[in-house]
Amino acid sequence: MLDASRRLDRPSPALAGPGVAAAARRAFLATRPAFFVASAMPVLIGAAWASSAFHRFNGLWFGLALAATVLAHAAANVYNDVGDDVIGADADNADRIYPYTGGSRFIQTGLLSRRQMTRLALALAAVALVLGALLAMSRGPGVVLLGVMGLGLGLLYSLPGVQLSARGVGETAVAISFGVLPVLGTVWLQAGRVDFGAVLICLPVSAWAAAILIINEVPDIVADRRAEKRTLVVRWGAGGARWIYWGLTLLALSASGLAIARHALPLWYGVAALGIAGLGLWAACGISTEGAGRARLKQSIELTLAIHALGCVLLIVAILV
Repeated sequence: MLDASRRLDRPSPALAGPGVAAAARRAFLATRPAFFVASAMPVLIGAAWASSAFHRFNGLWFGLALAATVLAHAAANVYNDVGDDVIGADADNADRIYPYTGGSRFIQTGLLSRRQMTRLALALAAVALVLGALLAMSRGPGVVLLGVMGLGLGLLYSLPGVQLSARGVGETAVAISFGVLPVLGTVWLQAGRVDFGAVLICLPVSAWAAAILIINEVPDIVADRRAEKRTLVVRWGAGGARWIYWGLTLLALSASGLAIARHALPLWYGVAALGIAGLGLWAACGISTEGAGRARLKQSIELTLAIHALGCVLLIVAILV
């Protein structure tokens, strides 16, 4: 397995200290804001599709939807730390690759207590629901239903006793929460309906989001197994994770090809889709639990994040241009 004797990375001790400003900074960084691109991009894609396919775009609705989605993501991130701390998955995770895996480490380093993190998660979720209620005043109760579904999946992913992440379905929940729901929900919010083209373009986004989770679970295999957090990677091992990643890459490519065939995306996007798939196949080759492959695994994790961001940007360009 990965070298457990290496120095553990962690949040900077400089984050500790009194004062409102210091507390606000801790709360913000505890949400792991660097990963918000995973929730913001699908909303941008859905808005782009509604604007291009239906010629519908409302700036206020878009802003509220984007803010609510990111806040729900932040709540899920914080509560994920709480859930993993309760079951002990993060406490002695010596193989993590910080800051990508193993949580924010705020609870383990004493920057915030489990109770404080729980309160932060609930506060973020409450604000997200308030924004959803404001949207519902204009677009009807269906908005609240979509929001509750997304927020619920995010919280149930980590909720002790339910913990979708430990039951082999957490990866599917993430694919839905960071692909299907935000893309199709934004299209429906703007246009009042969803077409087959929107369904096709949400599939690559879902696959890229699930690939991030799959590869991030690899360094945590030992800690997750010890805590009985039976993710797909724990169940199938690094070799299985590699095959799942390849499958997700091919799913994204196939959906893109079908979207091009149905004229939902322009022909030139085929070149971009092939390039992204090539990067994905190469990144999957770096999935390993061997100590010698740790640096390569970290590169693959970073490449997977880049694939998601680049793929989403290219989708937006393809839709609008």
